[in-house]
Amino acid sequence: MSEGLTKRQQEVLAFIAEHQQVNEAPPSLREVAAHFGFRSMTAAADHVKALRRKGYLKHRPHQARSLRAVPSPSTPYQPASRARIVDVPVYGCIPAGFADERRQEDVEGCISVDVDTLGVKPSPRTFALEVRGDSMIGRHIMEGDYAILEHGMDPRPGDVVAALIDNESTLKTFVKQRGKPCLKAENPKYPNLIPAQELVIQGVMVALIRKVR
Repeated sequence: MSEGLTKRQQEVLAFIAEHQQVNEAPPSLREVAAHFGFRSMTAAADHVKALRRKGYLKHRPHQARSLRAVPSPSTPYQPASRARIVDVPVYGCIPAGFADERRQEDVEGCISVDVDTLGVKPSPRTFALEVRGDSMIGRHIMEGDYAILEHGMDPRPGDVVAALIDNESTLKTFVKQRGKPCLKAENPKYPNLIPAQELVIQGVMVALIRKVR
């Protein structure tokens, strides 16, 4: 195992090792090619041959999925980073005292979020709302989407916020008109501006998740 690995070979080895650990079996050449976007299995096979030649993989004849990664203290591989999945509570009606009174009965469920991919910092103040209605279609926020919000952030003009109006949570764009805070719908069917002085801003949207229907 004296020969070094190219960056791509290190990535292929890490993928094979992690797949082997998680699934108790190595990936097929087709799976390697699909994972790295190779146009054919030939490229995947070439990397695997190089790893076998350099002693990082072993081939077990007469077995399906016969490759096995060979860890070595002198040439350790680094498994591909695993996504950090966090369950974010989905609230139906957010109580006015959300920060201090997160009542279990207001939670409709949880949505699992890959915080690294979305760029969201996991926090007890993070929550989600399922979008209801079409008042925000101008911002491409559709019914059935999940808005991921952070409680306690100071909204800036242009931010999408969750606000409590008539004891019901709604998503709107936070704007200022003549220095006064307002909430703006992003659909001409709805009133343009709602004064925000007496509204409770419950969170600022930090990500949006859309289910593929």
